[in-house]
Amino acid sequence: MSNFTFKIRGSVFLMTLLVSLTAANVFGQTTISGTLTDADTKETLVGVNILVKGKVIGTISDLSGKYSLNVNQEPPFTLVFSMIGYTPQEVEINGSQSNLNIQLAETTILGQEVVVSASRVEESVLQSPVSVEKMDIIAIRDAPQASFYDAINNLKGVEMSTQSLLFKSFNTRGFNANGNVRTVQLIDGMDNQAPGLNFSIGNIVGISELDLESVELLPGASSALYGPNAINGILLMNSKSPFLYQGLSASVKTGIMNESGRSQAATGFYNFSARYAKAISDKFAFKVNMEYLKADDWQANDFRDQSLLNGSTIESGNTQNNPAYNGVNIYGDETNVNMLSVAQSMVQAGVLPSAALGLIPNSAVSRTGYMERDIADYGTKSVKLNAALHYRINDNIEAVLQGNLGFGTTVYTGADRYSLKDFMMGQYKAELRASNWYVRAYTTQERSGDAFAVGTAAQGINEAWKASTQWFPEYVGAYANAIGQGADSNTAHGLARQFADQGRYIPGSPEFQNALNGVTSRPIPGDQNGVGAKFVDSSNLYHFEGSYNFAEQIKFAEVVVGANYRIYDLNSNGTIFALDENGDEYNIKEFGGYIQGSKKFINDQFKLTASARYDKNENFAGQWSPRISGVFTEGNHNFRASYQTGFRIPTNQDQYIDLNTPQARLIGGLPFFTNRYNLNANPGYTLANVTSYGGAVQQSTQDPAIQQQAVAIVTQQVEAGIIPPSGAQAAIVQTVGFLSAAANIAQLQPYEIKEFKPERVKSFEVGYKGIWGNKLLVDAYAYFNRFENFNGSQVLIQDASDSGLAGPNPLTGLNLIGAGPGGRNVFSMPVNRTEIIKSWGWAASMDYKLPKGYTVGGNVSFNTLSNLDELAETGFQPSFNTPEYRYVLNFANREVVDNLGFAVAYRWQGEFAWQSSFVNPSVSSQQLSVVPAYGTLDAQVSYKIKSMKSILKIGGSNLFSKGYTQAWGNPTIGTTYFVSLTFDEFLN
Repeated sequence: MSNFTFKIRGSVFLMTLLVSLTAANVFGQTTISGTLTDADTKETLVGVNILVKGKVIGTISDLSGKYSLNVNQEPPFTLVFSMIGYTPQEVEINGSQSNLNIQLAETTILGQEVVVSASRVEESVLQSPVSVEKMDIIAIRDAPQASFYDAINNLKGVEMSTQSLLFKSFNTRGFNANGNVRTVQLIDGMDNQAPGLNFSIGNIVGISELDLESVELLPGASSALYGPNAINGILLMNSKSPFLYQGLSASVKTGIMNESGRSQAATGFYNFSARYAKAISDKFAFKVNMEYLKADDWQANDFRDQSLLNGSTIESGNTQNNPAYNGVNIYGDETNVNMLSVAQSMVQAGVLPSAALGLIPNSAVSRTGYMERDIADYGTKSVKLNAALHYRINDNIEAVLQGNLGFGTTVYTGADRYSLKDFMMGQYKAELRASNWYVRAYTTQERSGDAFAVGTAAQGINEAWKASTQWFPEYVGAYANAIGQGADSNTAHGLARQFADQGRYIPGSPEFQNALNGVTSRPIPGDQNGVGAKFVDSSNLYHFEGSYNFAEQIKFAEVVVGANYRIYDLNSNGTIFALDENGDEYNIKEFGGYIQGSKKFINDQFKLTASARYDKNENFAGQWSPRISGVFTEGNHNFRASYQTGFRIPTNQDQYIDLNTPQARLIGGLPFFTNRYNLNANPGYTLANVTSYGGAVQQSTQDPAIQQQAVAIVTQQVEAGIIPPSGAQAAIVQTVGFLSAAANIAQLQPYEIKEFKPERVKSFEVGYKGIWGNKLLVDAYAYFNRFENFNGSQVLIQDASDSGLAGPNPLTGLNLIGAGPGGRNVFSMPVNRTEIIKSWGWAASMDYKLPKGYTVGGNVSFNTLSNLDELAETGFQPSFNTPEYRYVLNFANREVVDNLGFAVAYRWQGEFAWQSSFVNPSVSSQQLSVVPAYGTLDAQVSYKIKSMKSILKIGGSNLFSKGYTQAWGNPTIGTTYFVSLTFDEFLN
């Protein structure tokens, strides 16, 4: 990474240059001091923020409510006094003062928050040009959920996919996914994606709740300011400054997780966190954070049959009535074969008499699988460490060095279920910032630890015990023997499985554990010693960016510019990503820049904002992302409209993956893969085309004319001494297949591989946000999205025989349906769909302040595809993965009586079909992978113990409700009861 080292040196030089250009001259010191009190109770206020407007210099009130601030600037200047829950005050300073006592009044009007996410400049949330949701410290503290990340699910329009206790993916406006690649999550400005996985990893590595100051969410396209991949939304989490939030704080949280389908229904969980921050002087401050969590995770226990083979259905299929049973959360049973094909091979090999073919049904059988709980590590644990040093170079500039490190064990869902055992990720940042600019450089280091694919591990255990090439013939032979002795079909299947499974490794046994250890120690897909399930990744991300607001230089409008540069350094030890001609894995370079201008018109009632961004990834054409928005304000009423664009660069895996799995070889969409696997000269055929061809071939095998022709050909070969009479029957079967393939070969249509492009979206939105009577806050929006170049996977079947170099011929066409002598190659690669995808929706929320501190509110959202019927005609599965309707109702009071408060929230969403690579394709294509509707009731009661500077919180999530899942194959989420005690030295 010598190039990156050079760039970092350049970055440091640039930072130094910026400091020298913007450093203020030191004037005589101005000292201001005083006391902060509550305007109503007259009690002193601890931890109030006092900042010089437009500067980084500031302080807080101490444990007695007093403050003192030295400012290296000649008056006049303005001090801003602020605290969450109170109305901010601005006071102009004309000279030193030793008794500037300020009274702050509790906020009585809703919607007074300030946000920066919507425009990268501070503005009222009411006047934001696009939709934005915010959780402040009080909202985070009073949430009726066990963690703030769970509380995000209550924000308007937000969906959550829970893959485990720690791994949760948020989404807005459709196309939800596990490991969502269409949303971006920033923690203190750092992209929280794992470089190899290429998606945000929830809050495994992130901010401890004790250190979290705010959460801001922008639903919908946000690429114009935040670059690639913010196509569906962006989540910004900001931590507390050690200058403004000082002292010691600690939290102990414990409780019970209960769900009847788990191997042990009720188990405890334990969570401890601590934070210490100290401003040693007006110049230097630091903070340290740590958090530890331990629990037995939610379990994935959906045992319905998703094979749809042998006439079974999802609800009716089971191990007793379907020999090809494939349970959703049962693994290893995905491996299945056609019994008649196995029998024909056995006849050809001389191990089964040809007369037995009449006893074997033309049906499928699968291997016996293992439950997820037998293989995955459900012993969830997490350790998060954070430290930061803040140095105020002068009153204008602050320097920050920060490191976030997280490691632990959890589970997530991709094409397989993955047990992330001892997974680790670190983020390390250097930053310089002022009130109108910043520059930062950071790196993300991902280490997969002992992570492994659960489904692949189950297959590997089966193969380690007994190879499928032995197991299936044993099954078929035992079945034929049972039928021959007069058993009925169901009994014969039971006896056959019992025979083939003799000596099978039992979960928990030493043999099982040794096999599991062997499979999970070998990288995917394995080696000569057997199947490998280990996920190996040590990829890194290096990023540099900066932004500048020309407020001082340009007066007629507010102009902001910014730029970024990043490098992905892929490293899977040659197990996941493709290698170049030198045997090395690839680096990916991206850069981008934006400019935004905003100006007010019509007596400052109308604000027009326009921005444009350009991004370039070395593997794709450059992308322009314009945005224009307008906000009209009349009193407390704000009307907005915007046009935005967004785009998504294909993930690093979509670009460079080269992984041979038991189902298919996964390859990237970049052009060199087409040449590497000869897909130009020897084309691939879509699974739909091959399936249709296979059906036609199967039908032709029943054609009397073809059967007679085959008999005639084989008879001639027997008479010529080419085939022995004992092999005539098998030869006839084979010849019928060749003749049927030849008769239908024209049905095969090669798939044309086209240029792989980034996804794009064009989004139109109108909205309103306003306050009625100082008590009712209303927020509503409607949007329409138009997606182009949508990224989806394409399965291609390629003839693997020598003659297949130019595509299938009549003799090898059977290879494509897995029945010919030369074999076939199965590829899965990302491609752009030609269909235009159109979605639209709306959302609305209301919050009302009742007398005596009570608040009541709620939100509702609607999302749908407007051209679903059109897409269905092409057979395209867009994976919208979103319920049409969802709503949240809440009721709360921060202080019913002295120091006692509560909050209650009810959340509901409708059913919808989930489509992803984890779902059986037949189930997904028929829209059978339904995630049922569910509702949850969450509640908490909190008591402020002032003498201990602590808050006691007792609550529960999913009270009085049965377990639910948020995505197909994900764990069932039960009820959580929790109690926490939080100490804060500066607690008010």
